[in-house]
Amino acid sequence: MLTGPILVLGGATGMLGRAVTAALVARGLAHDVVERDRFDLFQDETITSGIPAGARAVINCTGWTNVDLAEAQEGDATVLNGSGVGKLAERCKQIGAVLVHYSTDYVFAGQATEPYAVDQPRAPLNAYGRSKAVGEELLERSGAEHLLIRTSWVYAPWGKNFVRTIVGAAQKRPTLRVVNDQRGRPSSAEQLAETSLRLLDAGGRGTFHATDAGECTWFEFARAAIARSGLSCQVEPCSSDEYPSPARRPSYSVLDVSRTEALIGPLTPWEETLASVIPRLE
Repeated sequence: MLTGPILVLGGATGMLGRAVTAALVARGLAHDVVERDRFDLFQDETITSGIPAGARAVINCTGWTNVDLAEAQEGDATVLNGSGVGKLAERCKQIGAVLVHYSTDYVFAGQATEPYAVDQPRAPLNAYGRSKAVGEELLERSGAEHLLIRTSWVYAPWGKNFVRTIVGAAQKRPTLRVVNDQRGRPSSAEQLAETSLRLLDAGGRGTFHATDAGECTWFEFARAAIARSGLSCQVEPCSSDEYPSPARRPSYSVLDVSRTEALIGPLTPWEETLASVIPRLE
């Protein structure tokens, strides 16, 4: 059974950190939220001071998330998502804590035609994906007890994410064009937090994929979000070529969640989680 104390790295104000903290509070589990002024993967000494002995589990909600900026600052991204994770794993091994760490669909090449299994070879397309792949490799080699969770397209009623951005744009514009040639799985941060704790409680170790159930394109996701919001904005499909970006995006990055569902049961479809989030957008 899952027990505390549990450390949540990254603070309670981040998109995922807030969801994880709320899930721990709802369970009545002893936990400590380690804010960014106490823990910084750029400063090795805070890895020790921020993670005291006695923690049973450490949930790492920190990391570099700006995909395009990583192209220009890959070194910094790799510290936060890669080498820093290796040092974090070493500390968790030292104190006997389970490390829960999050990775991404972007560690894959994105050219598949069926969902990516957890043991599919890593072949990232961009700097962000490469930085996350480094973290995965170091975690796997560390010998630390860990739960590595890959996710994708994370959104919440709060924070900077696609759903809040697209609904905000639809409130101001009569028409939006959204790419229809990138397919993946949306992930509600709240369901991701619940899934993480359920996997941890069930003894899940190693690599798992955690998203909402189902799949869609960004266009289909945007259209559903705007329809749920009751807005009259028209959503039109377009190709990725119409909106070039510094980082290459995978055209198909659907994650296979069968290992997760075999351990904790079915995940909620993205349409249902989206319907829950839309009325609570901040």
